[in-house]
Amino acid sequence: MSDDGFTFAAAEKLAGVEPGQSRGRAIYSVPIEVTVSVGKARPLIADIVALRRDSVLPLESRIEDPVEIYVGPQLIARGELQELEEEGGRLGVRLTEIMDLGNGS
Repeated sequence: MSDDGFTFAAAEKLAGVEPGQSRGRAIYSVPIEVTVSVGKARPLIADIVALRRDSVLPLESRIEDPVEIYVGPQLIARGELQELEEEGGRLGVRLTEIMDLGNGS
């Protein structure tokens, strides 16, 4: 794991490009979708069928548990949720751990 950010090779890997085959650093201008996973639930099918508006689906995680950040199926980092007060209550993630993507995993 690395705390110093992502390498160019890691960006190529996430983009599905063979190392060294991309054209310069143009790959950095390609937008990607990042998914933040806050938890999982294992309800019974009967519980899912009974869901209505305003129902609450309990998660296995607690509010203070770390969240996982993914690009596609690749876990790239972990962090903690934060409310961005200067942005009208929007959520953000403070990174606490960055995975080492350059090791071939």
